[in-house]
Amino acid sequence: MALAKASLLIAVLLIWQFAGLPDYVLSPLEIARHFVQALGSAELYEHIGASLARSLPGFAIGSFLGAALGLAAGTARWFDRMLSPAVFLTYPVPKIVMLPIFMLWFGIGDLSKVLIIALACFYPVFINAYYGVKATRTILVWSALNMGATPASVFRRVVLPSAAPMIFAGMRVALALSFIVMFAAEMINARTGLGYLIRIAENSLRFDLMYVSLLAIAILGYAGDRLVRTAHSRLLAWQPA
Repeated sequence: MALAKASLLIAVLLIWQFAGLPDYVLSPLEIARHFVQALGSAELYEHIGASLARSLPGFAIGSFLGAALGLAAGTARWFDRMLSPAVFLTYPVPKIVMLPIFMLWFGIGDLSKVLIIALACFYPVFINAYYGVKATRTILVWSALNMGATPASVFRRVVLPSAAPMIFAGMRVALALSFIVMFAAEMINARTGLGYLIRIAENSLRFDLMYVSLLAIAILGYAGDRLVRTAHSRLLAWQPA
């Protein structure tokens, strides 16, 4: 399977390299050369740092609140009736359209961008945590209660482990959304960051800089996803593959 995936990737890159595409579609070797050159300058790292300073806090805040409130809504009926309708009603609304409102409320600085990223990350984690609790097998809860476990122990030893795999699945979705919303927010109003760099490259027809920025975002997203998957495998080592 791994050999087939590698062969497919190599075939796609070879077709891309020798397809004779227009000048604005750089070949893989050209993109790699420009990316290596960019790694030797401080400018790329400054923009990467600015983007991570917005996306990572937003991801952390949104994931924490989503997991906490999702677990609470899945466990307590009164909290479910109070919060869930509002969450599921606002879930389909594209979160980036709220950025102008957040700018009015919190200013045009990084705070509004961090909060809009947190808002986007909140929903997938909340929904996965909520349905993770609902998917807990009732017989396990009854068995724990019959053996004398307190409600707090049941939540900690039965409900939370049952919901944890779905919470991590929601975090993976939220991580991808954090980079997507970060990119969109930086394209709209920013003076630093990879999204801003792409906008500048587009305006100046610097296709090399555009592809370098896109590759940087892809690498950061992939690295972040691998970290979440590693944390999942370490913390939930008991879970069957």
